[in-house]
Amino acid sequence: MENVIRGKVFVVGDNIDTDQIIPAEYLSYNPADAEERKYFGKYAMSGVPPAGSGLPDGNVPFVAGDGFSSEFTVVVGGKNFGCGSSREHAPLALATAGVRAVVAQSYARIFYRNSVNGGYLVPFETPQRLVEKFATGDEAEIDTTAATLKNLRTSEQFDLSPLGDVGPIIAAGGVFEYAREQGML
Repeated sequence: MENVIRGKVFVVGDNIDTDQIIPAEYLSYNPADAEERKYFGKYAMSGVPPAGSGLPDGNVPFVAGDGFSSEFTVVVGGKNFGCGSSREHAPLALATAGVRAVVAQSYARIFYRNSVNGGYLVPFETPQRLVEKFATGDEAEIDTTAATLKNLRTSEQFDLSPLGDVGPIIAAGGVFEYAREQGML
């Protein structure tokens, strides 16, 4: 896990479910095949409702054109991010697209655990609502050690909830790599 994650922000609202993160019709691709895995990045966030849906910045595509990756490194969401099915492909899709961290008010437990267990991305929780403090395209900087998020456009800095016991698992690259490092496997 990087000590500092810096990049463009993609802002979404509350209750972003796993079918919005990676719609079911794209689950036919094999994530173990490098040539097919890139399609998880291509279709990441393609189910997020368009503008007028009440979601912030809903008119900005997460992956532009025919690309396979996104220009966005950080996703800022509201409450209940990753709800819906227990689709482990959701954090994989975001990571394949280039996301390194998600900051949300709260997570569906299964999305959070899949993010940590797979070592796909860093899921930070925030005690305050940040979807109104960022706009899609803002540059942000996350200090993973200090658990802070800074909006580089406004210079506002926000405290995040510490990662706690999941920090070393994410740093190792997932639960199996962590278990190997600890001599459990």
